[in-house]
Amino acid sequence: MIPLNELSRAVQLRETGRWEEARALLLELSIKMPEDPSVWYQCAWVHDVMELEREAVPFYEKALELGISGGERQGALLGLGSTFRTLGWYERSKAVLEQAIAEFPERREFQVFYAMVLYNLKEHGRAMEILLKQLAETSRDTDIQSYKKAILFYSDKLERVWE
Repeated sequence: MIPLNELSRAVQLRETGRWEEARALLLELSIKMPEDPSVWYQCAWVHDVMELEREAVPFYEKALELGISGGERQGALLGLGSTFRTLGWYERSKAVLEQAIAEFPERREFQVFYAMVLYNLKEHGRAMEILLKQLAETSRDTDIQSYKKAILFYSDKLERVWE
């Protein structure tokens, strides 16, 4: 196991915007401890914040392959799915996000990112349905809540015309 202080230091460097330093330390840690999924996840994350999405992919994949769990697994799945989407790899993004939704159905952020990739795949109706449901179910805005029933009803009927 990596000394917690080294990994914590790398995370702190990332969180304070010292990305190059964080990246260098994390890459060093990935060589020292290649079986630690948290290191691979943090490597992916720092590459993502540096807008090095293509370079982030193998780090996310390795973290998942090594069995990352808990909140870090959620973050790795979301990060990988989102990164695939930003690279234009929509089908791969969709598959990862569907896996994440199956594993963590209570986590709404996966639904939102899934809606984004559905939009990219020209599945506009389904994307809107998901977003409208998320809006109706999570908004604290009193005006939106007063129309919650209608928003939920119409969410999957956007193409229907009543005569």
